[in-house]
Amino acid sequence: MRSGPTDLARRRVLAGSGATLAAAGMAAWSHGAAAAGDTPPPMPTGAAPKPLPAYVGWKDADSLIVHSATTIETKRGAFGTGVITPADQLYVRNNLPVPDAAIVADRDAWEVAIEGVKQSRRLTVGELKRMGIETTAMVLQCSGNGRGYFPSKPSGTPWQVGAAGCVVWSGVPVRRVAEALGGVADGMLFMTGTGGEKLPAGLDPRSVIVERSVPLSAMADALLAWEMNGAPTPLAHGGPLRLVVPGYTGVNNIKYIKRLAFTAQETDAKIMSHGYRLSPPGSKGDPSQPSVQEMGVKSWINGPGADGKPVAAGDVQIHGVAFGGLHAVAQVEVSVDGGKTWSQARLVGPDLGKYAWRQFVLATRLPPGSHLLVSRAKDVAGNVQPEHRSENAGGYNNTSWLDHGVKVSVA
Repeated sequence: MRSGPTDLARRRVLAGSGATLAAAGMAAWSHGAAAAGDTPPPMPTGAAPKPLPAYVGWKDADSLIVHSATTIETKRGAFGTGVITPADQLYVRNNLPVPDAAIVADRDAWEVAIEGVKQSRRLTVGELKRMGIETTAMVLQCSGNGRGYFPSKPSGTPWQVGAAGCVVWSGVPVRRVAEALGGVADGMLFMTGTGGEKLPAGLDPRSVIVERSVPLSAMADALLAWEMNGAPTPLAHGGPLRLVVPGYTGVNNIKYIKRLAFTAQETDAKIMSHGYRLSPPGSKGDPSQPSVQEMGVKSWINGPGADGKPVAAGDVQIHGVAFGGLHAVAQVEVSVDGGKTWSQARLVGPDLGKYAWRQFVLATRLPPGSHLLVSRAKDVAGNVQPEHRSENAGGYNNTSWLDHGVKVSVA
């Protein structure tokens, strides 16, 4: 594992709250987890794991599965038992190539255009820092997390559970920025973010630009974030400035944000109008189909047995994570027999708010044999994690508790 000044900075605890977090048992935030993770998808005999791309060379390669230069997954076992996912273990998903590192050379100089307010203007990160600060812990999850469990094998990265993490963002509340600019203009129904990636030449910009719209109500808890896990937001995760929309899937959390507009209509960019739509199997996405936006209630087990190694018979601590998207988690149940019988797990560790995930633990005994460990979460609104996935062409929003189970061999 490579370390350096930049990597060490990423690992520091949030200023002013380090003692509190240490007391809460969040040491995993500041260092890499040591547990082994899921076995990567099968590779040809003799093939070696793909190396980390240069722009994420600071990450912990042993905790990650490199699918491609822009899709990197956290191994299930690497989540450990901490709440916060360390930056060097967090998944990566980029729809376009990562911008040149020059954009983070002077972070405070980065500009974002604020439109659809009564006094539209451009603001630098330095100016935003003087307008307000809030900190939010939230689950960041790719829309396709769990796609690898679809038997239809949709196109796209076959994520298992590792295209997700729980991270802490610091930045200025979007609502504070809007208020400072006279408020949102009349008739606006959406908050639309536009990424600052360099667009490929020779293509219609609207066909490739990363631009997404979410309901205006999402502004209430949204941030323009310049810090992640207590350090400047890494280039790989949207630095120098990212739009953070708690409770919404990762694609709606726009990296390298260069324009934040309040609009009367959804953007017509292809990634919104046709991409990330819940279309029926065998069909293509279009604006008539639901967009992938809010996350649903979900949980999965991270141990024991996530690494495929036999589990010793006797006392075990079955542990995992659960989250509710827009709602806090109320309870988690665990089954050791594939869902035939259930026991209520205990929520442990600090509660970092409704958008963060909760750790859960069930202390039990496992006799020798084969066991399917599954978990089922319920949120405070009464939504229960479903047994089966909702079939769709893109392999999105898989919250199935059955799909996310762990088969363990107990000896």
